[in-house]
Formats: sequence, C-alpha cells, structure tokens
Amino acid sequence: MLQIECPYCGARAESEFAYGGEGGVARPADTEAMSDDEWGDYVFMRRNPKGLHHEQWRHASGCGRWFQALRDTVSCRFYAVWKIGEPMPASPSDEGRP
Repeated sequence: MLQIECPYCGARAESEFAYGGEGGVARPADTEAMSDDEWGDYVFMRRNPKGLHHEQWRHASGCGRWFQALRDTVSCRFYAVWKIGEPMPASPSDEGRP
C-alpha cells in the first residue's frame, strides 16, 4: 500500500487522501475581464507531465487539511510534501530517482 506523508499528521495510507489537481495554479486577478476561452483555459487546461509534478492533496479522512506535493507520475513516489503557503522545498537530487 502506498504511504503518503501528511505534513500535519505524518505518514498515512493512500486511501485517506484525495488528489486535488495541479499545484501552484494561481487564480486570475480580474476574472470579469477574461474571455470565455481564457476562462476555459484557466479552469480546464492543466499540464499532464510524465515525471515530477507539483500537485495539491487533501488529507480527507484525517485532519482534512490541504497540502502540496512533488510527486513522480511514473513511479507514484512522493519526493516532497509541504504546507499551503510555504515555499516549495529545493528540487530533489537525482540520487535514488527512477
């Protein structure tokens, strides 16, 4: 079973968490001035990389808090987790990466 490290509660089973989409996506400041196409791009268009990906997760069956993670989409390995509002940790080294 995959273990995910909650930055608030510690390591827990994957089944306690809910994926929240790509992390670091800022809401546009003036949404009223956006065209329908621009709004659609903001809402629906996300990267889908093979490899390291910045994501949001929620500890749904635990503390209920949101946090951010850096995860490899190929191996599902989590390289870093951090609280919302904190800066992203330094990039992981290539040591031990698939």
